[in-house]
Amino acid sequence: MNWQPELDELAKRKALAHAMGGPEKIKRQHEHGKLTVRERIHQLLDPGTFREVGSITGSSRYDENGQQIEFTPANQIIGRGAIGGRTVAIYADDFTVRGGASDAGNKEKAMHVDDMAASLGIPLIKLVEGTGGSVRTSEKDGHAHLPGGRWDAMIGNLSRIPVVSLALGTTAGLGAARVCASHYSVMVRHTSQIFAGGPPLVAHLGEKLTKEELGGTAIHARNGTVDDEAATEGEAFQRTRQFLSYLPGSVDELPPRISTGDDPARREEKLLSIVPRERRRAYAMRPIIEAVVDQGSFFEMGRLWGRSAITGFARLDGWSVAILAGDPVHMGGAWSRLASEKVIRFVNLAQTFHLPLVHLVDTPGFPIGLEAEKESTIRLGMRAIAAITRCTIPWCAIAVRKVYGIAGAAHRPSGRYTMRYAWPSGEWGSIPIAGGLEAAYRSELASAADPEQRLAEIRKRLEALQSPFRTAEKFGVEEIIDPRDTRPLLCEFANLCAPRVKVGEWQGYYSP
Repeated sequence: MNWQPELDELAKRKALAHAMGGPEKIKRQHEHGKLTVRERIHQLLDPGTFREVGSITGSSRYDENGQQIEFTPANQIIGRGAIGGRTVAIYADDFTVRGGASDAGNKEKAMHVDDMAASLGIPLIKLVEGTGGSVRTSEKDGHAHLPGGRWDAMIGNLSRIPVVSLALGTTAGLGAARVCASHYSVMVRHTSQIFAGGPPLVAHLGEKLTKEELGGTAIHARNGTVDDEAATEGEAFQRTRQFLSYLPGSVDELPPRISTGDDPARREEKLLSIVPRERRRAYAMRPIIEAVVDQGSFFEMGRLWGRSAITGFARLDGWSVAILAGDPVHMGGAWSRLASEKVIRFVNLAQTFHLPLVHLVDTPGFPIGLEAEKESTIRLGMRAIAAITRCTIPWCAIAVRKVYGIAGAAHRPSGRYTMRYAWPSGEWGSIPIAGGLEAAYRSELASAADPEQRLAEIRKRLEALQSPFRTAEKFGVEEIIDPRDTRPLLCEFANLCAPRVKVGEWQGYYSP
């Protein structure tokens, strides 16, 4: 007698689990333009690499002879697979089983994947389409549950391994928390919604809203709840693969170097004239980024929120680097509250995973005015400065144009060596001349016979002092460069610094 009967039983149970919520629920998932959980896993991972863990977890009913007569699979699927040949851990909600509600899942299974990813030192990807608890849980278990959970594992992983979350449908409560507890998060436009409590709960507050009105991408991809929105699930999977390609598997490794075939000595002629001489004219920063990094390597994060700051990854002579830049098209590049929050998250992300950072600087400082004060912009701004000051990663700042005020002072970490260059278009100071001249020379202007003429004379005198050459004479800026030399110098920076970055967990602790 062998063990074939047990293997047959195992095969039967696996078949029941693969049936998910049944044909009708699967059909409804497809009718709403969404993939099933298993389709998502197989589209995301390298073909044939998925190894499921807990494949027959669920709840059963048995007859009086102990024979299984009914089975409902847990609405979470976990396991390991590969992306680009590198092993990753995966957690995925099955919306076809009880709408992904957490009380239809298995707590041990959800915690297992967090522990597995941390112990093996591999990235964790969460495909989220589910909710938190249900009032039905109390009736089923016979008592109310005091909220709790393994937050230590979920949050702790952010200081150890890359974590990516994709909101792929209606995501509420615990599901929303899972999405936010990540380094990179994506929603799908018109398909995904995120909220702490859904429309039925919100209706009790007198607000009658649709799911899209309450928590669609028009809200959350623009307020920083998630980093990006994708047009389709396929695009979300592609962006996940791109994001991970720049990062190590864990803090105990260095980011991979990938040859791009782009000449590190390449010089771009358009950089000579891309910044206008008229100081009040805006210009596009992204073409500068694209021109100086390895061609086609720039991966932007958070384009729709905190828009006066641009953040993303790129390669320089094949090395992974973090890119931070001001965007003068939005608020002149001023660091708003949201932009400051974006800077904090990004600098901490680069620090956690040992990426050298390039800062293309153009900021007039923090925004001023009543709204800026109401938003406590300076408080978030100082947190951004704290993140920059505390980081230890290699840093290279390029003063492209404006470097003013307190935000301008944070163009590089203080108190340690960093590389710094300035373009001839660079200008800097405590505050821009245009904004501070009348206040600084108020008494002199008031006593002048012709205040307008005196104002023009003072402006001309001060503008002469704005020349970056005056600052370079005093070693206030280390080197003024031809903008066309930016890429060769940045590639030199990457080659000098990237191999010397020390691995290991950052003691600063990553906060979502």
